[in-house]
Amino acid sequence: MIKVSIEEHVIPDRGSGPYAVTTGPDGALWFTMVHSGRIGRMVPGAGVTSHQLDPGCGPTIIAAGADGALWFTEYRANRIGRITTGGEVTEFVVPTPESGPFGVAAGPDGALWFTGTATDRIGRITTAGEVTEFALPVSGAFPSAITAGPDGAMWFTMNMANAIGRIGMDGAVTVHPVPTEGAAPVGIAAGPDGALWFVEIAAGRIGRIGTTGVITEFSLPDPAARPHAVTAGDDGRMWFTEWAGNRVGAIAPDGTVEVHDLPTPKSEPHGITLGPDGALWTALEIGLLARIAVTS
Repeated sequence: MIKVSIEEHVIPDRGSGPYAVTTGPDGALWFTMVHSGRIGRMVPGAGVTSHQLDPGCGPTIIAAGADGALWFTEYRANRIGRITTGGEVTEFVVPTPESGPFGVAAGPDGALWFTGTATDRIGRITTAGEVTEFALPVSGAFPSAITAGPDGAMWFTMNMANAIGRIGMDGAVTVHPVPTEGAAPVGIAAGPDGALWFVEIAAGRIGRIGTTGVITEFSLPDPAARPHAVTAGDDGRMWFTEWAGNRVGAIAPDGTVEVHDLPTPKSEPHGITLGPDGALWTALEIGLLARIAVTS
């Protein structure tokens, strides 16, 4: 049985909507504030600062790049943003209009890769801002989260197509259907076991896919939990958020699942990351960041 302690940290603008969170190269937590159009920064144990973007741009996922900056998607503004650790912001328009960029992650080639939810495309942006887009072989797929795999490729969820996709550095795409019908995968992350782990928001399951495409699924205690995001901890487990269940959970390599209630009801947990202090941190859309420390 995992024992955890959970502390909640209030964001000054409670209505800003903390959505995704990642650890930056400066030892700080960086997070998106989807409702107010801001990027926030917090050093554990210190206060929060934020940087204002276009208020209506809808910043969603954020990830550290190979260039020492943070990169994020602007879902409603059709842009990819870059912010230095000093707060300098640059924005790049996605060539395909109204593409709905959502997921973003650093690739093994030094570029950032992102998903175009509304246009069935995977995008690649260099640190100089040059964008290339690759069409998926499926229409209406709603590609969502994306992550680098251990095989030198990018792996992504196809929420509406109920599949996991793989794109090589040459743009070649492979599609792996999820066994459970209507599972609607969203978050995905590489695990310490050499596989990719993903969450099935509509089926209440956690999925594991090996680089050969073999998928295993694990049921959560609450099938209506609506798991949203997943990340690797430093304890050999994958940690995930349950948006509807108001919980965070952990799954071991053998599929053993444990879940933990968040202190504030209906806090809407979304993104989750391993923080610079060794604890897990999750963004709560209600206006909080929660720190989850494993105590034994």
